[in-house]
Amino acid sequence: MQSAQPRAWTAEEIALVEDAAARTWEALERLRAEDAVRRANSALADQVAAAVAEREAALQQLHQRQKLETIGQLTGGIAHDFNNLLTPITGALDLLQRRLGEDPRLGRLIAGALQSADRARTLIQRLLGFARRQPLNPVPLAIGPLVENMRDLLASSIGPTIRLTVDIPPDLPMARADPNQLELAILNLCVNARDAMPDGGQIAIAASAAETAEAPAELGLARGRYVRLSVSDTGIGMDEETRRRAVEPFFSTKTKDKGTGLGLSMVHGLAAQLGGALAIASQPGGGTSITLWLPLAAGTRRPAAAAPHARLQPGRALNVLLVDDEPLVRASTAEMLDELGHGVAQAGHAREALALIEEQPFDLLITDYMMPDINGLQLAATAGASRPDMPVLIVTGYMGLHDREDRPPVLIKPFTRDELERAVTRAVGLRALT
Repeated sequence: MQSAQPRAWTAEEIALVEDAAARTWEALERLRAEDAVRRANSALADQVAAAVAEREAALQQLHQRQKLETIGQLTGGIAHDFNNLLTPITGALDLLQRRLGEDPRLGRLIAGALQSADRARTLIQRLLGFARRQPLNPVPLAIGPLVENMRDLLASSIGPTIRLTVDIPPDLPMARADPNQLELAILNLCVNARDAMPDGGQIAIAASAAETAEAPAELGLARGRYVRLSVSDTGIGMDEETRRRAVEPFFSTKTKDKGTGLGLSMVHGLAAQLGGALAIASQPGGGTSITLWLPLAAGTRRPAAAAPHARLQPGRALNVLLVDDEPLVRASTAEMLDELGHGVAQAGHAREALALIEEQPFDLLITDYMMPDINGLQLAATAGASRPDMPVLIVTGYMGLHDREDRPPVLIKPFTRDELERAVTRAVGLRALT
C-alpha cells in the first residue's frame, strides 16, 4: 500500500482500509457504549443510594412521629386520670385551709400540700400540652406587641449576662394562637436558651411571614401562609441524637434540679395543636435555633371584647344537680357547693340524673363529661329538651371539649372552691344573657 509514486488503490487495498476503519469505528462505539453503561450504572447507583437514604430518613421520621403520637396518647390518658385523682385532693385541701387555717402549724402543712397539688396540676398541663390536648383559646394575635410586653419578664428570667434582641417587623401579619400558651412557650424557650449559655451570650427572638415552601419538608405543614417565630441562642448546641430526641417528654440533658424535660415537649405540642409545627436547628458549639411555625390568622380583625357576664345575686342559693360517676370527685364537689350556700342533689350516672330532672326543677346542672353509656354533653342535650332554661356546667379532666364550639361552659379538673364559684357564676350568667 505504501509507494513513493501516486497510484490508484486496488480493490483489495480499499477493502482492507474499509475493514480497518469499520473495525476501528466498531471499537470506538463499543468503548463509548461501555463508558455510557458505566456512567449509567454509576448514576443508577447514586440514585439507588439516594433513594435508600431518603427512604431510611422517611422511615425514621415516620417512626419518630409514631413514637411521639403513642407517647402523646399515653400521657394524655394518664393526665386525664390524674386530673380525676387530684380533684378530691385539691378540693379537700382547699376546704381544710378555709376551716383550719387559723392554726399556724396546720395552716403551713395544708399550704404545703396545696402547693404540691398545684405543682402536680402544672405538670399535668405540660403533659397535656405535649399530647396536644391542653385547652386552647386561639385568636388573631399580634406577635410583636406580645413579645414586647414580655421583655421585662424575659430579662429577669435570663439574667444580666445574656443579651436579648428582638427583631419583629411592625407590619407582621397576625398569627392564630393562644396568647397565654404562646407566652409560656416563648418563656420556656428563653429559659432553655439561658441554661445552654452558663457563661452568658445572646438570645435573639425574630419573626417573619413565610410560605409552606420555605419550611423544612419533614415538618409536613399544610399548604398556606405562616408566621415563623424563632428563638436562637449562642449556646453549647446539641448533637444530632439530642436534637432528634429533644421534644420527647422527660428527655433532658439538664440535672434533675434544673428541669423536668417537659418544656420543649409542651412547645412542640402547642405548635402542632395550633396547626403549625416546631423545627430545631443546632450543632455542637454552634448554638440552637428553635422555630415555631404558626398559621396565619384568617383575618386581621382583632377579637371582639367579651360580653359582660351577669352576676349571681349576693346570697342567692341555687338548687344544683351534680352528676359524676367518681364518688370521691362527686363528694368533694358537693362539699364545695354546700360551702357556697347552694343546695345539692347528687347522681352517680346520667340516667339517674334524668330521672331527678323529671321529678323537680334545678337551677343548674353540673356534670362530668366522661361517664359510662351517656356522656356529659349527651346528658346536657337530653336534659335541655325538657328543661331548656336550665344552665349547664361541664366539669372534666378531658381536654377534647375545647375544640367544640357547641359545648356549654367547661371547668377543668382539678379546681378549688373559688374556681368552682367563678364557673358557676359564668354558667348561670351566660344563660341569663341569652
